[in-house]
Amino acid sequence: MYENIIELLKKEVVLALGCTEPAAVALATAKCKEVLGEMPESVEIFASTNILKNGMGVGIPGTGMVGLPIAAALGVIKGDSSKLLEVLSDVKKEDVDKAKLMLELGRVKVNLKDTKEKLYIEAICRSGKCFSRTIISGEHTSFVLIELNGEKIYSVDDKKKSSEKDKEYETLTIDKIYEFVNKVQIKDIEFLLQGAQINKKLSDEALNNKYGLAVGKNLYENIKSGRIQDSMEMHAKYTTSAAVDARMSGCILPVMTNTGSGNQGITVSLPVLAVAETSNTDKETLIRALALSNLVAIHIKSNLGRLSALCGCVVASTGACTGITYILGGKLPNIKYSIKNMIADISGMVCDGAKCGCALKVSTGVSSAIQAALLALNDVEVSQNDGIIDRDVEKTIKNLCELGTKGLSEADNVILNIMTCK
Repeated sequence: MYENIIELLKKEVVLALGCTEPAAVALATAKCKEVLGEMPESVEIFASTNILKNGMGVGIPGTGMVGLPIAAALGVIKGDSSKLLEVLSDVKKEDVDKAKLMLELGRVKVNLKDTKEKLYIEAICRSGKCFSRTIISGEHTSFVLIELNGEKIYSVDDKKKSSEKDKEYETLTIDKIYEFVNKVQIKDIEFLLQGAQINKKLSDEALNNKYGLAVGKNLYENIKSGRIQDSMEMHAKYTTSAAVDARMSGCILPVMTNTGSGNQGITVSLPVLAVAETSNTDKETLIRALALSNLVAIHIKSNLGRLSALCGCVVASTGACTGITYILGGKLPNIKYSIKNMIADISGMVCDGAKCGCALKVSTGVSSAIQAALLALNDVEVSQNDGIIDRDVEKTIKNLCELGTKGLSEADNVILNIMTCK
C-alpha cells in the first residue's frame, strides 16, 4: 500500500501548461497530426459537455485568446504529444500566428459529442484522402483509440481500463491516508513541496502584474493600503486566488496539478503553504500536510470523477482544509471533523466552466477551509442530522459524490445551454 500511494501521488500530481481541458484537446490534435504524418488540411474536434464547458472561456497561454479552437490548432501546428499536458510548451509567436490563420480559414471545427463520458475528446485530422483519429477518454492524457485511415494502431478495452483504475484507488480511506502521511519517508514525497513552489511562482506573477479579475492582487493591495487587515486567512486567500487569476488568463508559467486540474493543484497546495508560512511550520510538517491535502482530494475525486457539475474547488479546498488542520496540530479525529465541516458548507458550489471567475470561487473555498479547520481544532463537527453529513466520514464523502454525479446530472447540460445562448 505504501508504494502504491506514492505512485498514485506521482501519477496525479503532474505539471501542466494552461487549463487542462484545452491542453487535453491540444494533446489529442498533436497526436492526431503525428499519426497522420503531415500537416492536416482540416481538424475536427468532438468533445463532451464538460470539456466544452471548461474550454469556452479560459485563456490559452501565449495567445491572448480563449477557447478550444485555438488550442486544437496549436496542437497540430507545434504540439508535442510526448509532453502530455505540457504539449504546448514549445509554442512560439509564429506558431500562434499560423494557428490563428487556420481559424480564419475555417479549418478547425469544434462540436458537441453526444456521450455519457464526462471527459471525452475525439480529434480527426484530414489531408486529401488520408485521415487520422485519436480519442482521449476518462483522464486528460488517456488515449483509448488511435487510428490511421480507419485502421486501429492502438486501442484500450473499456472494461479493463475501468478495472485497473478501480484497483488503483480502492485502498484509499481517510484512515489509511493519515497513517501513510505520518509514516512515509519525507524523501519519497518531497516533490509535493516542489510542486507547491511551482504554483507559488504563478501567484507571485499575478501579485506583481494584472491577470483576469485580479482577485488575489486586489486583496493584496487592500492589505498594503490598510483598508483590510492581514491575517492567516487573508494571506491564504490572496496567495491562492492570485495563482488562479494567472492561470485562467493564459499565463505562460506551468502549474502543478491534482487529478488533472491545475486549479485543484493550486488549491490543495497554496493555502497549506500560506498557513505554514504564517505559523512558522517546519519543512517536514509542511510536506506531510501537502501529502494529506493532495491525497484527500485524490480520494474524493476517485469517487466523483474527473469532471462534474460540482466545482472542483469543493474537493480541493476540502483537501486543503485537512492539510491546514494538520499543520495547526490536528489529529485524525480533527481531520475527519474538518472534512464534514467543509462538505456541510460549500457542497452546493457548481462548475460553470473554467474562466477568470474561478478565482472568486477558490477564494471562497479557502475562507471556508480556514473556518472549517479552526472549528475542527476545537472538536466541532457538523452533526449527522444535518443535510448530507453522515456519522462516518467515508459515507459523507460518498454522499457528496452522489450529489455531484447523480443529483447534478442535468446541471451540465443546463449550464452549457446558458453559456452558448448568451
